[in-house]
Amino acid sequence: MSSRAARRRTDDRVFEPASDAPGEGVTAADAADAEPFPAGSGAPDGGVAARPLWRRITSGALTGLAALLLFVVLVGPDRADRLTVGTFLRIPLEGLLGLALLLALPPRGRRVAALAAGPLLGALAVLKVADLGFHTTLARPFDLVLDWSLLDDAFGFVSEAAGRAGAIGAAVGAALLAAALLVSMTVAVRRVARALVGHDRAATRAVAVLTVAWVACAAFGVPVADSGTSTLVGAHAAQVRERLRDRGAFATEIVADPFQDAPGDQLLTGLRGKDVVLTFVESYGRSAIEDPGLASEVNPVLDAGYDRLRAQGYAARSGFLTSPTAGGGSWLAHDTLLSGLWIDNEQRHRALLASDRLTLNGAFRRADWRTVGVLPAATQPWPEGVFFGYDRYYDFAALGYRGTKFAYAPMPDQYTLAHFQRTERAEADRPPVMAEIPLISSHSPWTAVPRLVGWDEVGDGSIFARDANRIESAPDEARTGYRRAIAYSLATLISYVETYGDEDLVLVFLGDHQPAPVVTGPDAGRDVPITIVARDPAVLDRIADWGWQDGLRPGPDAPVWPMNAFRDRFLTAFGSTPDAALAHPGR
Repeated sequence: MSSRAARRRTDDRVFEPASDAPGEGVTAADAADAEPFPAGSGAPDGGVAARPLWRRITSGALTGLAALLLFVVLVGPDRADRLTVGTFLRIPLEGLLGLALLLALPPRGRRVAALAAGPLLGALAVLKVADLGFHTTLARPFDLVLDWSLLDDAFGFVSEAAGRAGAIGAAVGAALLAAALLVSMTVAVRRVARALVGHDRAATRAVAVLTVAWVACAAFGVPVADSGTSTLVGAHAAQVRERLRDRGAFATEIVADPFQDAPGDQLLTGLRGKDVVLTFVESYGRSAIEDPGLASEVNPVLDAGYDRLRAQGYAARSGFLTSPTAGGGSWLAHDTLLSGLWIDNEQRHRALLASDRLTLNGAFRRADWRTVGVLPAATQPWPEGVFFGYDRYYDFAALGYRGTKFAYAPMPDQYTLAHFQRTERAEADRPPVMAEIPLISSHSPWTAVPRLVGWDEVGDGSIFARDANRIESAPDEARTGYRRAIAYSLATLISYVETYGDEDLVLVFLGDHQPAPVVTGPDAGRDVPITIVARDPAVLDRIADWGWQDGLRPGPDAPVWPMNAFRDRFLTAFGSTPDAALAHPGR
């Protein structure tokens, strides 16, 4: 017999069931672990000695570990808050079906099935790890179609927070983890398959008993009966179909705009002569003012600040908007508020940028405001600025900051606002300005927060390099660091109005999204506060029918709108309503 034929026969026997006849039923695993009898031992010619005890124990332990790995992948959760002991007290339906299939197939079919199942289970493991990470940071599962582009953003975030070396290490670690899962699952499936078919009678009985137990538990609603893997795979498959369908549907939404052709002299007539400052406060969510552990530091800043502003003649109205994102993806919230469209993924984001949709910035520009974008976190070229149509755009380099950075934030919010004030609002003889300013001192990881200094001390930002002007928090104190950062950003905004406000300033500030679930806990929702501050009573009279509440923070019963409703309501309240009937858009 040729060596190739001999190898083929050996491979086929890997999945042959054991036999009670002498000399039969020796599997490849047994053959690999068996040793020839030593010379002169009296063993029959061609016989094999029993494996040493330590080898049998090691082989059994490895097979047990392989089975445990497969079980954990099948029943393991895709969310950290579901990682409990009860989660693993399950009988996975998919595991039973896989075992039954292996037992029913002929030897060659078993080998093919095992070789195919390994990489598939490895891919499932990678998907669950990805979902686990996305639920922890962005409060949603991984998007198989669109989220690959976020890998570059994740690398940039880690680079800003931990340095380039740390980002490279994290990227290499993630790649190695994915490869290890694929390889280990493939090896585990093959090992379990060999053990299974070597004990086919016992395995068949065990599968039958477990199947009856699964059906009984499912019939009586006992959570031991698990089919979570099928549900997870089905949800991701539906997500892929939805992404393909949504491409055409969203193209129709973009062109349906009642304000697209509105002339400039009919837009924003109720704000003529006003400087309108629109600020997104990073990660400022509803939890910041309603979670007792966070609100204890945030609400006193808002309440005391409003008392001081009212003493200067200001008033404010507040409500809630539901953001399309949570934990991150700030640009999706910016898109949604400014365009009046629900932008909750990268596909919609790219489609919006390729359109001529009228944004809130564009409406101000058409109505002869000077439009300005102040983006301190834009450390690289930002072509999106062309779409938003700023007359002047200040990125990190143009802001000329000379101090130190604070965790992720390249500069403190106070410096950002001070630079905007001296470059855009200091001159007396100038057109009114509309500015969009994302404030980023409250961006994760919240390990370093600036202190508020005198506005006349800000200068080129060098003052913020002093240790006395920063508050440090340990990385494991996320909630503490978060509430300090939000309190700082809000205190800075209030102080700006106190210092530089006048009859013609209108401040709109809101959160872009809730912080990560590590701060809020699971299922915190996506609502963010929004507030309009003005000294001229005519401004707030325009929104009297909105039902927003008095003050810098909305109460629990304040109205909640989807964020994409804001543009049309704002343009309607402060300008001439287009001839087309307006329907406040939902999600």
